[in-house]
Amino acid sequence: MSFLKGKRVLITAGPTYERIDDVRFIGNFSSGKMGFALAESALKMGALITLVTGPTCLHCNPAIERVDIESADDMYRIVTSNSEKQDIIIMAAAVADYTPKVKHDGKIKKNDDTMTIELVKTKDILKELGSKKQEKQILVGFALESEKLVEYAKGKLERKNCNIIVANQANSADSGFGKDINTITIIDDKENIKEIPTAPKSEIADIILQYVSEYSELL
Repeated sequence: MSFLKGKRVLITAGPTYERIDDVRFIGNFSSGKMGFALAESALKMGALITLVTGPTCLHCNPAIERVDIESADDMYRIVTSNSEKQDIIIMAAAVADYTPKVKHDGKIKKNDDTMTIELVKTKDILKELGSKKQEKQILVGFALESEKLVEYAKGKLERKNCNIIVANQANSADSGFGKDINTITIIDDKENIKEIPTAPKSEIADIILQYVSEYSELL
């Protein structure tokens, strides 16, 4: 019997869009493919899935409870309000670190050669989840780094009080945003490090969830 059968699993996916005005936003290149692959894989393993996703053109199995959001604040509210009842939370979304301080109504007119937009930090969802993590609850974060992959990912694991971090390299032909393949390193809070060779994201999702299953036996 799969470890995930009957477990409540919340997965986040995709980017967030941070509105500047009614027609413009600050975003990133996340496609949501990794998060959606995780949701589909967990569903096959018998889990009860809540998928909280930023704007994406992807579709998912209707058996997955899908919640579409736009901004980092939207994702914060939905995820934190649903976190207590989850057995596993996997934060695969690329949530914006900053958002415009002022959201303008209508469209800002193009008047000057330059425009300055003041940004403020968004709420740190992963840190919030880590600070309120319940006994036996498993929290999985993602780290996309352009350098010192393992070092920075281990730092994030500790700061955010995660059980597991999935790290991948930015600006790589074999990993990063928008691709159908990924190359990852899995790091857990028991000082285990496992490098996973390049594979389709559907296979990477299976590997991550199998790792979570094996990790759970140590709790």
